[in-house]
Amino acid sequence: MPDESTPQGFAAHRRERLPLAPLDTMSAAQLSAARALIDGPRKGVFGPFVALLRSPELLDRVAKLGEYLRFGSPLDARVRELVICAAARHAGNQFEWTMHASLARKEGVSGEAIEALRTGARVRALAADEECALDFAQELLRTNGCSDATYQAALARFGEQGVVELTALVGYFTMVNWVLNVARTPARADAAVKPLDAFPQ
Repeated sequence: MPDESTPQGFAAHRRERLPLAPLDTMSAAQLSAARALIDGPRKGVFGPFVALLRSPELLDRVAKLGEYLRFGSPLDARVRELVICAAARHAGNQFEWTMHASLARKEGVSGEAIEALRTGARVRALAADEECALDFAQELLRTNGCSDATYQAALARFGEQGVVELTALVGYFTMVNWVLNVARTPARADAAVKPLDAFPQ
């Protein structure tokens, strides 16, 4: 049952729209897609993949892209997790926020920085690469592009591959957040971090 205490995307009506279907109602393609997730690095069917099971081929392609961006990209895990948090904060998505804020802390992003991002305050207490990536991600989310100054800073820090992968990471998680918000997939009940609040607080 959805956790009614945590609004998903701040919707007034929080009932989950696309919950996990019973196994005996799934097609062979859906079961195969679910098995691939369980056998892969995610080790389960959760989050956006619950809704994406309605389109098994799309799920497979989305999962493979996300698997590379999360587990194969040369970008430092701290940077990746911080950028994912920025995308979740931008979209107001509780599932991705509570999952990745916790992962960001484990990877070494400061609790002070995560709390500032959560509340919409100016984020401080960042390492230089984190600050550069967050500036890039937030400008991209805000303007759908980036200025020459922001681009050059990211290029100097991460190189061309890194800039492309940062951009793709922001885009991927924006899409995932939208899927979750439309589906109203609830945040995990065992989340160890504070959920997002709607702005302003």
